[in-house]
Amino acid sequence: MSDLKLQFQHPVLVVDDEADLRALLQMSLSKMGLQVETAEGVVSAKKKIAEKTYDLILTDMKMPDGNGLEVVEFVAQNSDTPIAVITAFGNPNQAVQAMKLGAFDYIAKPVTLAQLRTLVKSAINIDAPHRPHKKTDTDDKTQPEKPITHTKQALTKAKTALARAKAEKMLTENGEVPPENAPRQRLLGNSEAMQNVRKLIGKLAKSDVSVYITGESGTGKEQAARSIHEASNRANAPFIAVNCGAIPENLMESEFFGYKKGSFTGADSDRDGFFQAAHNGTLFLDEVADLPLSMQVKLLRVIQEKAVRKIGEHVETPVNVRIICATHKNLENEVESGRFRQDLYYRLNIVTLEMPSLRNLDLDDKEFLINALKQKIANDNEVNIRPEAMEALKKYSFPGNFRELENILERAIALSGGEPISADDLQLRRSSNLIDESESDGDSELLHGAESLEDFLDQTERKLIEEALKKAGGNRTNAAKLLGISFYSMKNRINRLGLNE
Repeated sequence: MSDLKLQFQHPVLVVDDEADLRALLQMSLSKMGLQVETAEGVVSAKKKIAEKTYDLILTDMKMPDGNGLEVVEFVAQNSDTPIAVITAFGNPNQAVQAMKLGAFDYIAKPVTLAQLRTLVKSAINIDAPHRPHKKTDTDDKTQPEKPITHTKQALTKAKTALARAKAEKMLTENGEVPPENAPRQRLLGNSEAMQNVRKLIGKLAKSDVSVYITGESGTGKEQAARSIHEASNRANAPFIAVNCGAIPENLMESEFFGYKKGSFTGADSDRDGFFQAAHNGTLFLDEVADLPLSMQVKLLRVIQEKAVRKIGEHVETPVNVRIICATHKNLENEVESGRFRQDLYYRLNIVTLEMPSLRNLDLDDKEFLINALKQKIANDNEVNIRPEAMEALKKYSFPGNFRELENILERAIALSGGEPISADDLQLRRSSNLIDESESDGDSELLHGAESLEDFLDQTERKLIEEALKKAGGNRTNAAKLLGISFYSMKNRINRLGLNE
């Protein structure tokens, strides 16, 4: 029997306008021993809450007759029942608002069974019986309130305060809550290059033009895209990030555009795609150069017509989506080689935002970023870096950019055992360091015989992948973990570099 099998039928209310999701949550919660009731909207939920006491309420955010925040506020004003928000359209501002109104948790869909169990455990004392009716003045006079209720109230308040603090921290870099609706500062650094990036982001946020973000892997292209979205008038709508290189080609159309029930084997219900999910918001296409030509044609049509047609559907549905794309490849070269459509390139590349690599930032900016990221990883606990270790980091080339820096610092903090981080704790690979401590008099010497910087980076990438595969005994999954990249990214890089041959 599950440790969540309750001895008492604690009543739970699920508020969601989608019948399938209500049924799924009802089934999952019932298996935990809970007595589950449902409401299809805000009005229905308020009526049920006014008539009956629940031990837990789960509410969706967007519903036809109102907003989940209305349910949270109504519960907070009328009872001490724990309430959590479960939504597919979440953003940090809404999370903060929900916590301030009284929600004790805020979870993005889809919700796993493990998340649901944890949520229930944190809200309901599994050893306590359900209170049979609402507390009244008569109840206070005839019998004292049970101690378990006080315990539950205190627990709920503590969890609410903790969740609110977590949500507020999502919006800040220094622990201070910014003004209402102020976007999070995601891109740190005081160098001219980073200042220019932030300045351009501010301009791009005021329009709806398509943006092409270029830069090496790990330079923060997605963070730049999110910054544009959060500073725009679309900030309260969804931001949907898609890694184009991680989707199998045979699933791309259904993932991007959705499908109708029965349109193919396994299509058991209607499903929206990325475009529908990003309606009124922003769709970020990462590694867009990895899209096959057949998909590029379909994407071009959607951008031109501003409408999508699900698989199995005969009519198109209008969508209002801003497109931001990114890739570490040179799209112009991809166009010239015939691997990327020229007409799609011009549709996507209205404005180009180039993200600087970590090795090209000045030393002061590097030190600032190292310390900022170190404190973030250490959860603001005191962690020091020895001077020689800091010098080694500042001289290191970071072929993996910010992602590699994060990996190095996480490893170093673990190896240091609470002591100041030493150069040995960093475990920097000398073979990866592109910065020569001595001055170079010629480009050919700097690039070690490579014809261009891109060729040189490909050579270095190939060497690192071969080294990782060797250490992992040829296992690509383990090699990807060693390099701090996904399996699909590893697969794409191996194909691009011709390492399969």
